[in-house]
Amino acid sequence: MESRKEIIDYLDNISLFLFGILLIAFPILVVSQTTEPYVLPKQALLVGISLIVLLLQGVKTTIEKTIRLRRTPFDLSIGIFTVVVLISSLLAVNRVDAITAFVPFLFAVISYFLITGIAKDKGSIRFLRSCLIGGGAILSIVSFLSYFKVYIIPLDLAKFQSFSPLGTQLDSAVYLFLVLAVALVPAVKAIRAKNLKGEGASLLVAGIIVLVGLFISIYQIITQNTIILPFSTGFQLAFAAISQDTGRIVQGFLFGSGLGTFGIDFARFKQAQFNLTPLWVYSFYRSSSFILEMLATTGVLGIVSFVYLLYKIVKEKPLYVPLVLAIIGLFILPFGFASEVLFFVILGLFATQQGLTHSGKYFDIELQLVTLKKGLIAFEATEETERKSNKSKVLPAISLIVVLLFVGAIGFYSFRFLAANIDFQNSIVAANQNNGTLTYQNEVQGLTQFDNNDSYQRVFSQTNLALANNLATAVQKSGQKADAQTSQTIYTLIQQSINAARKATTISPQNSLDWQNLSSVYRSLIGFGQNADQFAVLTAQQAILLDPNNPQEYINLGGIYYQLGIWDSAIQQFQVAINLKPDFANAYYNLGHAYEQKGDAKDALTQYQIVKNLVANDPTNLKKISDEITALEAKTNTQAEAAKAQASNEKQNLNVNTSAAQLPPQKPPVKIPAPTTSVSPIPTKALSPTPTVNPAQ
Repeated sequence: MESRKEIIDYLDNISLFLFGILLIAFPILVVSQTTEPYVLPKQALLVGISLIVLLLQGVKTTIEKTIRLRRTPFDLSIGIFTVVVLISSLLAVNRVDAITAFVPFLFAVISYFLITGIAKDKGSIRFLRSCLIGGGAILSIVSFLSYFKVYIIPLDLAKFQSFSPLGTQLDSAVYLFLVLAVALVPAVKAIRAKNLKGEGASLLVAGIIVLVGLFISIYQIITQNTIILPFSTGFQLAFAAISQDTGRIVQGFLFGSGLGTFGIDFARFKQAQFNLTPLWVYSFYRSSSFILEMLATTGVLGIVSFVYLLYKIVKEKPLYVPLVLAIIGLFILPFGFASEVLFFVILGLFATQQGLTHSGKYFDIELQLVTLKKGLIAFEATEETERKSNKSKVLPAISLIVVLLFVGAIGFYSFRFLAANIDFQNSIVAANQNNGTLTYQNEVQGLTQFDNNDSYQRVFSQTNLALANNLATAVQKSGQKADAQTSQTIYTLIQQSINAARKATTISPQNSLDWQNLSSVYRSLIGFGQNADQFAVLTAQQAILLDPNNPQEYINLGGIYYQLGIWDSAIQQFQVAINLKPDFANAYYNLGHAYEQKGDAKDALTQYQIVKNLVANDPTNLKKISDEITALEAKTNTQAEAAKAQASNEKQNLNVNTSAAQLPPQKPPVKIPAPTTSVSPIPTKALSPTPTVNPAQ
């Protein structure tokens, strides 16, 4: 019995220590070996340590021959919210994206239950709180030193003044603000008790360090004009996502678009007026606040269940200041992954602290399978039953098996996901070194590990296309006919490029980027593959359906018509882009070239003059368009009046929309797979929005 208790205590201490390490390392972990150096490593750390702690607790239940669960007033509300988010993810059209986002969220929730399960006395609570504050203090020191150009993290990505291990200064400010509140609550109590020795003094010093880092972050947010989606747009997108999702109105209203898919909502539902703001060039993957993002992605049921959790928190007395501040922040600020985890960690610390003084609400539940005299099975043993019967090992054994299966499944797929990400980061490094072979090999290896990622498939499709293009161009320049092996290699690369691009659209069917990519692949094959022109147009139309108020999408489609010499259709698309954004210089530039190719020099010069006014503050583009105007005037011997448009301060690159790659024509054209979509031609009204402002604006 003594030995068993020692083992149980040992397992608890290891679990507590591991979670303490997590809280220290979590905010400062940055890894350059992944494609996303800030968030993904933190997700991997949280998942990895949580799985180990779960496994240790599973072993503990087997040794104890019983399952003890900590009961708190927040369990039911957290459980309901988690289930709603899971259903939302399973019902999402971009299901893979939503489930991929749900897994880290699930472990943020699990962190709450782990804290309440392993921290049950003052010592363990103080330890976890100290680790949390210590991690925040280190984060503050790193941000402070970076601001003064002292770089202590030996990574190239960390060597700039506004560096933050959390990725952005906004995320850093939110995290530090909440950690500061956690530190100051006991520090203020110590000051009031006039006991600034030991822990009280340490917390006060740590709080001051965190406060300095917070001021640095806030200062940089103000001076650098940190970009946040305006609240008006956030509201509009949230309500559009739950009310305008054609084909899934009920699902969209109740469960939203799916966790982690706000970027898709932004593309689909943003209004044309957004193009008139300086933010039009950005894609937003977070809403104006956490609450608005949850409304868009998890629907009415998601927001109601989350507000129910917040109600349960506020209902508790006395109120815990860090949690109150976190709740306020949830309504007014976008929360990154680190801040979401911090919210559940603070809630866990609050629950454990309350459990020390409110045993009526916070207590352990012991689950057992007990065989009674009459042969019945009970799940909770009473004192009388426990005296008459021995504890069964069945339930603890079953729970351990469940834990092993969960840990094994999540661990296996998480490892493969992380390994694939590292392989793709290696491929990026190889591509920057112009090593096409190594780039290709790393991408193949990454897709072998995990191929249900649309961004991986997009990258792989472009790599194959580039290799095929280089090989075909080299053959053409040699003046000799390609041998059978070379031809087969080119065809294989093209096939792989199309297949990868098509799979991306299957994985994430509502992501306009995937359809853009597939369209670019087909466009590169015009003249080389059968029906490539039709497929390029079809997929570009699908991209427009998923991002209908993005003027660049219409320039892409117009560029395909321009390449095919269908001038009227190209002009129509470029005009739509102008209607959507009347100060978009590159739209006028493309429209001018379409008129010029059509033989309408007068209209071409009119568009070029508008471009000239719009780029008046951009010397490079101003010289470029001035030279083209001079050349066209000399060619036609006409003078056009300058359009009355004021100069825009926004610099825009002028270029005729062309294919990123173009394989040499093939006779006869090679048969290529069609896209997996049946998009109808877009209605004329959808392509011709009415201008809302004058081009001069």
